[in-house]
Amino acid sequence: MSTAEPGVAALADGLDRTANASAVGLVAVIVAATDGEPRALTVQVAGQAPGRSTGLPAGPLVPAHATLERGLRAWVEQQTHQRLGYVEQLYTFGDRDREGGGRGVHLLSVAYLALVRELRPAGLAEAAWRNWYRYLPWEDFREGRPKALTAIEARLMDWVAKGPDAKLRRLREDRVGLSFGLGGAWNEERVLERYELLFEAGLIPEARGQAGAAVPDDADVTGQPMALDHRRVLATAIGRLRGKIKYRPVVFELMPPAFTLLQLQRTVEALSGTRLHKQNFRRLVAQQGLVEETEDVTSGTAGRPARLVRFRREVLLERPAPGVRLTPTRRPG
Repeated sequence: MSTAEPGVAALADGLDRTANASAVGLVAVIVAATDGEPRALTVQVAGQAPGRSTGLPAGPLVPAHATLERGLRAWVEQQTHQRLGYVEQLYTFGDRDREGGGRGVHLLSVAYLALVRELRPAGLAEAAWRNWYRYLPWEDFREGRPKALTAIEARLMDWVAKGPDAKLRRLREDRVGLSFGLGGAWNEERVLERYELLFEAGLIPEARGQAGAAVPDDADVTGQPMALDHRRVLATAIGRLRGKIKYRPVVFELMPPAFTLLQLQRTVEALSGTRLHKQNFRRLVAQQGLVEETEDVTSGTAGRPARLVRFRREVLLERPAPGVRLTPTRRPG
């Protein structure tokens, strides 16, 4: 994917312009869960074609940044005024065709995952919180099998059939089956594999470069495009987070100080893209000792007041992997 992070041209000006020069970009996937929806903080990326201007907060690493993480925090706060709490390094994107600014600078992008509670964004760039399923609509099974998936699978099988020889057709078919759970179980963590397969098959606008810049007529199937390779970065983050919530209590980074068990369940469902069995979920939370009751109950809502709970931080010292295993109400497929 030929891409360039915002601001890399300024960094390139200070580099020796040789074919071997490299620049380091920083990009953040900042996640919140608000009203039971998974949301990513986006900004407007300058210099992109119409329909491809929405991206993730990003910028180059410059000498003023003592570390990669400090550089990331500085760019995010400058562009969105969002201060970051929990941050972890996600992945380094360094494909050979990632050139910076058309200046012969090979661009490495170090991506980070940050978990926050949503604040109203403001800053030097236009920033907005957006539901991440607008970019990857085939990943959301909460209301049953996504409509997008039926159309995508038909297009993928057409791509399989167009393989020039039997060996390649079989290989493509196996990859489609594994990634999209055809004839087997859907693995919610294979978000990146699914996105990259759609890219390789030419089924999403980013695969066509600038020629695929406009928002497609079937965005409800292929998803809203993003600037550069930021949709790939987002897919990587979603897959990482879906796996991590099963063995680390990171979901509580997204919760308010006090919350109901239903709010916790809806947040886990939003991240995983699947509905969970209510009683099994509550039994698991109790068995893991993840929360403790407060003295407060919900107020101002219809129905019976619910007890508010909070994360019990002592669990971090009691067991090595206190996560939330997923027990769907029905298996996606």
